[in-house]
Amino acid sequence: MKVRFLGAARTVTGSCYLLETEQYRFAVDCGLHQGNQEIDARNWDLSLYTPAELDFMLVTHAHIDHTGLLPRLVKLGFSGPVYATEPTCGLMEIMLQDSAHIQEMEAQWRNRKRLRHGGKQREPLYARQDAEAVFPLLRPQAYNEMFEPVPGLRVNFKDAGHILGSSFIEIWVDSEAQRTKLVFSGDLGRPNQLIVREPSIVETADYLFMESTYGDRNHKDEDTSREELAEAIGYSYGHGEKVIIPAFAVERTQEIIYTLYLLHKEGKLPPDMPVYVDSPLATKATEVFRRNPEFFDRTTRELLENGEDPFGLPQLTFTQSTEESKALNTLSGPAVVISASGMANAGRIKHHLRHNLWRRGASVVFVGFQAKGTTGRKIVDGAETVRIFGEEVAVSARVYTINGFSAHAGQQQILDWLGHFRTNGMQVFLVHGEYQAQQTLAELIEGQYGLRVAIPDYLEEITLHPGGESECDTSLQQRLPQVDWDWLIQQAQTQLDELHSRQTQLARHPMEEQWEIRDRLQEITSQLTKLISGLANT
Repeated sequence: MKVRFLGAARTVTGSCYLLETEQYRFAVDCGLHQGNQEIDARNWDLSLYTPAELDFMLVTHAHIDHTGLLPRLVKLGFSGPVYATEPTCGLMEIMLQDSAHIQEMEAQWRNRKRLRHGGKQREPLYARQDAEAVFPLLRPQAYNEMFEPVPGLRVNFKDAGHILGSSFIEIWVDSEAQRTKLVFSGDLGRPNQLIVREPSIVETADYLFMESTYGDRNHKDEDTSREELAEAIGYSYGHGEKVIIPAFAVERTQEIIYTLYLLHKEGKLPPDMPVYVDSPLATKATEVFRRNPEFFDRTTRELLENGEDPFGLPQLTFTQSTEESKALNTLSGPAVVISASGMANAGRIKHHLRHNLWRRGASVVFVGFQAKGTTGRKIVDGAETVRIFGEEVAVSARVYTINGFSAHAGQQQILDWLGHFRTNGMQVFLVHGEYQAQQTLAELIEGQYGLRVAIPDYLEEITLHPGGESECDTSLQQRLPQVDWDWLIQQAQTQLDELHSRQTQLARHPMEEQWEIRDRLQEITSQLTKLISGLANT
């Protein structure tokens, strides 16, 4: 069997693992790549996925970094069944439609810009009809009920405790030699998370593909995280400003609402401070949650049985229209605004940051992982300004990073879950994590459990042999674009030399034109200074 890593390899987005046996080709997850321009380009060329030749798809959970390329895959010829749990199927329907809407809106915005500069229009990555074409392919499956998508291959979904309906996947592959078992963790949840149940336990595997998002650090406990959120609220309430919370529309938004409900019960949420969920997707997702209480943990079910509503607050408003969303940015006084996306790289949250990030007294609360290259990561890393809608916006608001709300297991929680495996000679492949965190976790796994650990890179392909042996092929990585730094830096130097040679000519221009050229040159110089400063800090 071969496994090709088409995403979430030394990074945390674009999860997709293509598996090939002698008879079948299928994939585990098919997520959207999110980050800088080069990473985004991976979404457009799916030739390595060969969509029309895929027999079926297994999906761990509904988050867009695990499902967001399915509409494009279908657009390019995939027509096989897509297996996932019932809540995942329900959430995918609303999330993929929302993702398609975002793709269409961003394509319109970019096309207007291209046309103004004489360029050509470009189609969106996919449209709503492409998202809707996925829905007839969905095949809901129950937890802990083994099924056989094709002869000789058995699959079982187990609760991963990450979001509603999330799963890790057990796969048994029968060959003439022997049976091989693979486990894909998907996104492994943290214990004691609100709403969802604890991650299930599994004890056997020949090969484990395990997430490592927080492989280099642990989370704060739930009580500490709730107190930090209360602190952010108190700070901005006292200054008459807003608390802006970038949050994924599924699970993270619902957990924040739940947490605000608990703060309300504890008297730590000012009763006159309105709370807005500014995400139509989050509104629809919350309704999916309400329809699936049987998947909640015991504590949440007991609240519901006692007549309490953990998703309800006296001051809570779900906004729907664009006009309602825009009105929040002209609203005076303190408020809590929860909006997507969680990494602040798309959607309505960008508007709220543009209007509030520069305000002293405002708070920005990050409650999930921020991938490299995203606006959220730049803010968390201490950027003094960030570019939003082509404008440099100062970061003057107080920034809070509260990873205790993360739906991902922390370092020790990952190790504890791994400790239940009892298979001698099991090999671990660390996926869905940044390389530095993965190296830290790999050393701990090797030291504590004596297991072999590999950290695959993007486009790496491994061949799995019966008995736990594997071999690696990196030839596909030669397709990755390389950066010619010598040429780039020489080009910049050539342009600077040319500008210097025209200094006398510049001085002959009308003063108004000189000021404009000066301002543009100062902006370029400022960007170079930031670039060099960033290199010095790495």
